[in-house]
Amino acid sequence: MEHQFNKTVLSLHAHPDDTEAFCAGTLKLLKNRGYRIVIATMTAGGMGGINSTEEKTIERRKEEARKAAAVLDAEYYCLDGRDGFLYDTTEMRLKTIALIRKVQAGIVITHLPVDYHSDHRTTCNIVESAAMISSLPNVPLDEPPVEITPLLYHSAPLTLSDPIGNKIATPSFFVNITSVIEAKMDMLSHHQSQIDLMRHMHKMDDFFGEMKKNNVNYGQMVGVDYAEPFWQHLGGGFQKDPLIQEELKEFIKKL
Repeated sequence: MEHQFNKTVLSLHAHPDDTEAFCAGTLKLLKNRGYRIVIATMTAGGMGGINSTEEKTIERRKEEARKAAAVLDAEYYCLDGRDGFLYDTTEMRLKTIALIRKVQAGIVITHLPVDYHSDHRTTCNIVESAAMISSLPNVPLDEPPVEITPLLYHSAPLTLSDPIGNKIATPSFFVNITSVIEAKMDMLSHHQSQIDLMRHMHKMDDFFGEMKKNNVNYGQMVGVDYAEPFWQHLGGGFQKDPLIQEELKEFIKKL
């Protein structure tokens, strides 16, 4: 590899259960390769409770997230933005940079900029902006800068389509997660609060089963049982080393 990146992966998504739904299998494979895994959410998902107050939902969802993270012996952090009302602000960018610096992330994974959910898109904007300047000394934070800009990757939305239903760009690569699907489902199973929410919001009777079906559908695209798709952020200001692709090369599939 051209650069030396810390073996810490920060999965920073909008809500508890996003990491588990979109990239937990890949995190398990990286954990097996000796990577430290950190899971964080911009919000605690306080609107995502049925027959529960926002405050009680926040408490429950944070506990679910901690239990899910524990499956990978991962740390969990919440940046305490408000679910459904997440804005790209100076405060949220600084919180994100502080976390990237605190854990000294070498790889950051977040949502796509064209995800179906506005909180997901906002999270992507915050994370991209924060990661880009996390190595710069003039950022007004006490945490020392990371030595090198982290690699940035994007996980898939619920479907490979944008908010108005258009097909999104072909993933950079897929990861064959067949060997770790049970660990992924174990992590997802801790998010019991979302069963009623997904039934109410998306008319989805089997939340966990539908998430697994997504991985089956992605797997069929590349000839394996279960897969997770990713895009590497290759824009200006970021390193472009294919680190995940190299670390997991025997699991990498492409269209």
